[in-house]
Amino acid sequence: MKKNGLLTNKCLHLLLFLKDIKIFFSSCDLCGQPCQTYPLLCGYCYQDLSLFMFNSVQGDLLNWPAIDRALPKNVFDRLICLAPYLWPFTQWLIQLKYNGRFEIAELFAQLLHDCWRSLSTTFITEPPQLILAVPLHVKKWQSRGFNQAHLIADAFSILTKIPYQAQAIIRTIHTDSQVGQSGRIRRKNLRNAFSLHSNQLVLPEHVILIDDVVTTGSTANEICKLLKKHGVKHITLLSVCLSLPK
Repeated sequence: MKKNGLLTNKCLHLLLFLKDIKIFFSSCDLCGQPCQTYPLLCGYCYQDLSLFMFNSVQGDLLNWPAIDRALPKNVFDRLICLAPYLWPFTQWLIQLKYNGRFEIAELFAQLLHDCWRSLSTTFITEPPQLILAVPLHVKKWQSRGFNQAHLIADAFSILTKIPYQAQAIIRTIHTDSQVGQSGRIRRKNLRNAFSLHSNQLVLPEHVILIDDVVTTGSTANEICKLLKKHGVKHITLLSVCLSLPK
């Protein structure tokens, strides 16, 4: 046990060292200045980000009346998003999704980790036991080559030390792009679009579901229905951006 613990500590110190090296050689993606805390983002540009403030909503964006009205039929129990769907997050999300800038997923994970850590000390009384990510259908995964939600969830899991099951949820129905579709059409297209892997039929009571952008909540709700049928009692939906339908 001591040997395993020693190896774990060495790995942790190595990861922290590599993180410091990465930040030291990183310049801000927005202004070009040196970075201090996050790779690709300097302290000055971080202060300019339009991040959501959670103290006034008790750590849950569903307590914001305008958001609650826009997302009226939630199956998930808590909503945590870093920011509205605005620049520079719009730029970063497009670059990650279509240009393969995987380093942006690590930046998102670190920002989400720091947000989660601040909320968990005050508002989240029951810690989650598992992280899941919104999956892609195999056809879309093959055409794109990766799932951006998986990249964010994997890095977030390493930072939080909460286990992550990448293959737990399977997207069984392929749908065209949902961009621009109404909530009603999205719900219709996504009905019964997900299933659980046969090895993942026993789930803990509290899980985190990670996506890159929440719009109508239809995708997350369909997954959450499935999870709650299999014993999950509390689901925290964690996302980079919230893009409310107009």
